[in-house]
Amino acid sequence: MRTFLFLGGSILGLTAPAYAQDASDADAGADEMVLASDAFEIDEDAITITVTGNPSEVEDTGQPVTVIGAEEIAQIQGPDLTRVLRRVPGVTINRTGGLGATTGVSVRGASNDQLLVLIDGVRVADTASPAGAFDFGTLTSSNLAKVELLRGANSVIWGADALAGVLVASTVERSGLGGSVEAGSRSTVASSIEGGLAGDAGFIGGSASYLTTDGFSAAANGTEPDGFRQFAVNGRARAYISRTFELIGSLRYAEGTLDIDGFPAPSFTLADTDEIQETSQLSGNVGAIYDGGALFLRGGYSFSDTARDNLPGPGQAATFESDGHSDRLELRGEWRPIGPLIVNFGAENLWSDYESTSYGATSSADTSIFGAYVQAGIEFGGLAGHVGVRQDEHEDFGGATSFGGDLTFEIVPNLRLRASVGEGFKAPSLYQLYSDYGNAILQPEESTSYDLGIAYGTRTSPFYASVTAFQRDSENLIAFVGCPVQTGICDNRPFGTYDNVSQARARGVEVEAGATPVNGLTLRAAYAYTEAEDRSTGTANFGNELARRPSNAATLSVDWAPLPDRVGVPVIGGDLRIVGEAFDNAANTVVLDGYTVFDLRVSMPLGKIAGERPVEIFARAENLFDEEYQTAAGYAQAPRGIFAGLRVGL
Repeated sequence: MRTFLFLGGSILGLTAPAYAQDASDADAGADEMVLASDAFEIDEDAITITVTGNPSEVEDTGQPVTVIGAEEIAQIQGPDLTRVLRRVPGVTINRTGGLGATTGVSVRGASNDQLLVLIDGVRVADTASPAGAFDFGTLTSSNLAKVELLRGANSVIWGADALAGVLVASTVERSGLGGSVEAGSRSTVASSIEGGLAGDAGFIGGSASYLTTDGFSAAANGTEPDGFRQFAVNGRARAYISRTFELIGSLRYAEGTLDIDGFPAPSFTLADTDEIQETSQLSGNVGAIYDGGALFLRGGYSFSDTARDNLPGPGQAATFESDGHSDRLELRGEWRPIGPLIVNFGAENLWSDYESTSYGATSSADTSIFGAYVQAGIEFGGLAGHVGVRQDEHEDFGGATSFGGDLTFEIVPNLRLRASVGEGFKAPSLYQLYSDYGNAILQPEESTSYDLGIAYGTRTSPFYASVTAFQRDSENLIAFVGCPVQTGICDNRPFGTYDNVSQARARGVEVEAGATPVNGLTLRAAYAYTEAEDRSTGTANFGNELARRPSNAATLSVDWAPLPDRVGVPVIGGDLRIVGEAFDNAANTVVLDGYTVFDLRVSMPLGKIAGERPVEIFARAENLFDEEYQTAAGYAQAPRGIFAGLRVGL
């Protein structure tokens, strides 16, 4: 009943008149207020916060950044965020089943937990998970307006966890009303609605989505389908106090239930089970923005909480419960003292804690880390660059200093040379430090990234292309080790513990390109060759490929609108994903075969309702040729699926 009530509310809401209007629609004779958030009037898809912590243009950095906006996300169709992320070069995905299953994102051969993830500016890592990673299975693309991904270490700006990159996802913030509903294979239904009111006083709005699917067996050898159900809601608000000052706030809540397969007795191998996992996430922030021209400041408080319960079956008592929580106070700023000179600066304090209970045994811990940075920059003609330093002080293991710099130079109009070097570190997770397997003397993981490339235009240009060579050296990597002898760090650790034992190197080449050769035709390509190698000297795995890191991954995309925006004329598109083979384990004895997946999609504009809101129908076939493949050994991936729906815009 809940599903149908939500769907009905979405469609009825979309057919009602829109009473909201943008502030820009005010009477022409009225004086328009210049707002603090209006400092950047450039195409939103050409702006990123991943580089300096403040809004800056993608072309003004030597670091590789890909920004995917709302229009492109809508073109791709569907709630599966991984289908959006695979358009970014250097990104590979591993997932233990279908929608909602545990999903990791690897950037340039790094482990999943070495990517810092923020939603609406809030750090959302699960501090109760073993490595402190964010599970992308809990985030859909239904209400996202923008995804930014910086590839390379950037701990100068972001501190801990930005070892391999930074991903920022932004939910919808716009006036009017819009939404979509779709249904298809495996009894899948996905719906979303978003809207808001805007005026001279401010903005208030939000979005909500609901997804349900019967799924398929997560265990490749199983037959029982494993479904997923999730409800998510997001809220955004702004209050314009003056021409230079505004208050901001956001809130996100998501709850989901996932059917999972486990390792039942007596064989203890992956097979069908009745187990389920219930996850709830709550995050938000409140803050203020000051823009005095030469000085820009943004500060505030944010929090994130992730709670998980594992149950043997529906209605049964949980055998495992965890709750990870973090609070953060931060201040970031940009000062332009004179001419082309820029100074970015900031400071933050992050408090983290977790509690977990397994079969009645409870463990908990907390910690904190303070960091401050300064970054000097220049933007002069075709030259732009930054150099910065950061100092972090962790409550448990002490200090960490990070350096970084980047440079870009426009050789001829639109053609740029790019170079960057950056250091990153990742603090040990609370689980790695203080659980029953913990090691309290762990040191942070560290990395140094190097990039050198050339780029023509950006993804917002009619034609763009870039080639980037990269290398990342990592050390002090944390791994789980056995404890055959109960001495040293293995004291009172009969089942093993964590230790800084590993080193790794990842290097390769990324290629990204796109073109609109004629009106209505868009072509895109993303490819990466990555050598991710274990460099832990004196170990049996020295020289082996890192697990689940394919050397080759590419995505080719096309969208063709014969008569753009013409009512009744279809728009046809498709994505071809090609991934080479990889190994599932560190010993390189279990092979994951390469695969090729093709998605075909079509949409058709039907005109407008309420005088202004465009309506379109759409359909797609995912994995059209029904490729069987695995990204984690033993776990199936989605077979062919057919979906169709209706979308109403603003």
